Amino acid sequence: MKIALLTYSTRPRGGVVHTLALAEALATVGQDVTVWTLGRGDDRGFFRPVDPLVRLQVVPFPDGPSGETVGDRILRSIAVLRDAFDPRAYDIVHAQDCISANAAAPCIRTVHHIDQFTTPELVACHEKAITEPHAHICVSTAVAKELADGWGITAEVIPNGVDYERFTTTDPAARAKWRTRLGRYLLSVGGIEPRKGSLDLLDAYALLRRDVPDVQLVIAGGETLFDYRDYRARWEKRAADLGVEPVVLGAVPEEDMPPLVAAAAAFAFPSLKEGFGLAAMEALAAGVPVVARDLPVLREVFGPAVRFATDAPPSPQRSRPL
Repeated sequence: MKIALLTYSTRPRGGVVHTLALAEALATVGQDVTVWTLGRGDDRGFFRPVDPLVRLQVVPFPDGPSGETVGDRILRSIAVLRDAFDPRAYDIVHAQDCISANAAAPCIRTVHHIDQFTTPELVACHEKAITEPHAHICVSTAVAKELADGWGITAEVIPNGVDYERFTTTDPAARAKWRTRLGRYLLSVGGIEPRKGSLDLLDAYALLRRDVPDVQLVIAGGETLFDYRDYRARWEKRAADLGVEPVVLGAVPEEDMPPLVAAAAAFAFPSLKEGFGLAAMEALAAGVPVVARDLPVLREVFGPAVRFATDAPPSPQRSRPL
């Protein structure tokens, strides 16, 4: 059987990670699998090596003109991927996100979470990516219920899994390297953006520092299609007002992520919206305690395995000399 799996980027975001893991699993059991994606900027391959059993089609997607809006970039992404991809060559076509679903329609769609956008192009992209696929998969019952309540769509629920051994067998020397560099630290993965609850995380960290002054906040990851510069500026100002200086690592090489996670004192997962919570599950696999926002989907996935918290109360700003 010939299967095409489509995603929108080569970089380490949740849907991309899911696409590669699914492709490799299908190829291992003998399926003919091709992953189609956009190679943004100078990207010519994925953020990690991919099993050679999987065929790769990376469609060049150069940077747009100066001043290109998010909406224009979304429409250009859909058009470039659609022009390159021919669904007639495959028995099954599967999409992970609204860009690839719009480019490949009709298809099977995995809906990881339901977004609320205000950019008109994104609103239209999101709606079509839900209503036009001929079958739907969700990674949690909570998201499947959102599809049923909002659109009358019945989705098959197939939960995510985690590469357990990758996070339980990390090299002690590699873990020690992170601890030497960062000290005792609280880790969050996913970058600085509204959906990840980054401002709330700052407030919670400032409160924690009152009782645990030697703990550092470390943030890894953050590759995104969207422009969060205004939010990042608010985040940086809030950090300065609170008198805290988080370490922002940005994108971390794939081989460095397991020891970075395993060396953490705790893992923070304050997302406002999630479909499953794979990063938190990886932390649990590494034996790291997790504190997560109290969301129905995270209650479903993690149950008693993590500690839940609500919004952080406002932290007092750093006192300033008169």
